[in-house]
Amino acid sequence: MTTTTLAVLVPVLPFLGAAAGLLLGRSAPGFVRPLAVLPTLAALVLAVLVAARQGGGRAVDAVTELTPTGSVPVELALHIDGFAALVAVLVGCVATCVQIYSTGYLRDDPRYPSYAALVSLFTSAMFLVVYSGDLMVLLVGWEIMGICSYFLVGHYWETPEARAASLKAFLVTKLGDVPFLIGLLALATEAGSFRITEILGAVASGSLDHPTLIALLLLAGVAGKSAQFPLHTWLPDAMAGPTPVSALIHAATMVAAGVYFVARLLPLFQASRAAMVVLAVMAAVTMLGSALAALAQDDIKRVLAYSTIGQLGYMTGALATGDRGAAVFHLLTHGAFKALLFLAAGVIIHAAGTNSLAAMSRMRGLRDRVPDAYWTMTVALLALAAIPPFSGFFSKESVLVVAEHVATGHTENAPGAAGWTVLLAGLVTALLTAAYATRLWLLAFRGRGAEAPDHGRQPVVMNAVLWVLAIPSLALGGLAFRLLPDWFDGHDLTPTLTTSVLGTGVALVGGIVTYAAWRHTTALAARPPLGAVAAHPEGDAALVEAEAIASHEPAYGDIAYAPDPSDPGRLLLGPLHRHAAVGFHLDAVYTTLFVRPVMAGASLVRFLDREVVDTYVRGAGTLPRVLGTAVRRAQTGNVQTYVSALLAGTVVLAVAAVLVATGA
Repeated sequence: MTTTTLAVLVPVLPFLGAAAGLLLGRSAPGFVRPLAVLPTLAALVLAVLVAARQGGGRAVDAVTELTPTGSVPVELALHIDGFAALVAVLVGCVATCVQIYSTGYLRDDPRYPSYAALVSLFTSAMFLVVYSGDLMVLLVGWEIMGICSYFLVGHYWETPEARAASLKAFLVTKLGDVPFLIGLLALATEAGSFRITEILGAVASGSLDHPTLIALLLLAGVAGKSAQFPLHTWLPDAMAGPTPVSALIHAATMVAAGVYFVARLLPLFQASRAAMVVLAVMAAVTMLGSALAALAQDDIKRVLAYSTIGQLGYMTGALATGDRGAAVFHLLTHGAFKALLFLAAGVIIHAAGTNSLAAMSRMRGLRDRVPDAYWTMTVALLALAAIPPFSGFFSKESVLVVAEHVATGHTENAPGAAGWTVLLAGLVTALLTAAYATRLWLLAFRGRGAEAPDHGRQPVVMNAVLWVLAIPSLALGGLAFRLLPDWFDGHDLTPTLTTSVLGTGVALVGGIVTYAAWRHTTALAARPPLGAVAAHPEGDAALVEAEAIASHEPAYGDIAYAPDPSDPGRLLLGPLHRHAAVGFHLDAVYTTLFVRPVMAGASLVRFLDREVVDTYVRGAGTLPRVLGTAVRRAQTGNVQTYVSALLAGTVVLAVAAVLVATGA
């Protein structure tokens, strides 16, 4: 079987599994789990075979015209280079783990058949994006992912949070997709094709007349899909969906699509220095803002969501320095440890028995209750904090290296300003990342919150998936930079001394300072004000919870939310904490700039429709109705009345005739 045939089957198998799952979900429920897992697993095996055959060498290209268009052709094309082969393996691996994990996590969910089918369709769409060599076909997968995310984020549609989150995710990403589509059409018009290879050829020959405009239009769609500033606000709210969905969206699909798209068309963006600077600024603001927001969140899934936004900022930062190898390298390692983080968080939530108890302030004694999640999440957090020798260190180090090279003028792949912007923002974000990773670990596993109910041990399949993902989280980075340089355009990904010392140093500072702040707040919490314990016979925990209720803190379900007195985030952020906790009020800004004007416009249109248009419509019907009433009343059925009217009319006509004749 040829490589092209294998590559075609990779997205087809999950699609067929999704279709079969939707058709047989109710009539044959026993087939649902095999139809969810086996096609995705088979697609993973085929993706590995495609990667082995491609081998990081010459790209595999195949094309067939779908239908004559009369202008720019739309073709079913494959373009599989080293980047596409590796990303497809990541997608298949994470999707398979999510499907297997979900058989335990959602084993009692009555809507599991539709959920599993949507996950398979989601996976198929991402495979299509990865392998597609035609931008219009890529757009099909791009939009299918948007639809799937809408339904999966709103899986718990009974809750208003899930309904609002799914709608917000759909609208915000569509806000970016509109200029994205315009940019695609403009690009194809100037290049004369939707084929990626021909577009890159047109860029190399300088045939594009408006590269800056096209690049900026495309960046709008990338910002929406990959949750970059200012279109990132949908991603934290999307945590209302099932936790395995969060792992899939954050690690291997949806948000990775935008980064991958820019990596594929990087020469187009490099043709515009302005676009590269915009990309660098977008990456820097995204990294710093999301890291500060993560340090202030209480919900463990929202911490991880803001973490994803920041790590995507590293990837877009690497692209802004003109190096797609470092960006895709970090995409791969991030996919492994972020999937592990979310699935470990799912074990914690599953142990508590409800999705609403993801608040770290309510976690206590979890180290002994969920030992598998404890050890594997520790590995993933160390990878997230870029501590050597974990995988995140090597990939994040590669981003800092290329930024330093551009900043100091060693390479000219991008403007020097872009290099300095990414380098400085990356180092500060490394410090903040280690800080919120340490905070998450301390509050989740050594916290002093009011303990959540224990719902027993988790299914073995869920814990097994955690250990499978722990392997690449620990070793992928060290193996990749040694064994796979040819897959990344031949670029050397070896860490350098300068950035290694700087990156690791600031990460250690962030972790140590956070630990010291936690020890300080823990000591203060252990010494309540004089007479406080006496006022609350049940002790310090009751005091804290009562004070939280009195201060009108938010609630999670029917359990009062008591902020963990040992939370170091409040101490570290100080007055910035309340702003960071709500995402620096960006939703309020959107409400002021967009929602209220749209609502006001809708109210105006409704007023004009009711009071102006309807008035004319009612008036147009009133006159015929009045005339009809008059005519109807004249039809009495009395013959004498008709004869009298006839005579009167005759007299009137006779008089009129006489008057006319006299006047003549």
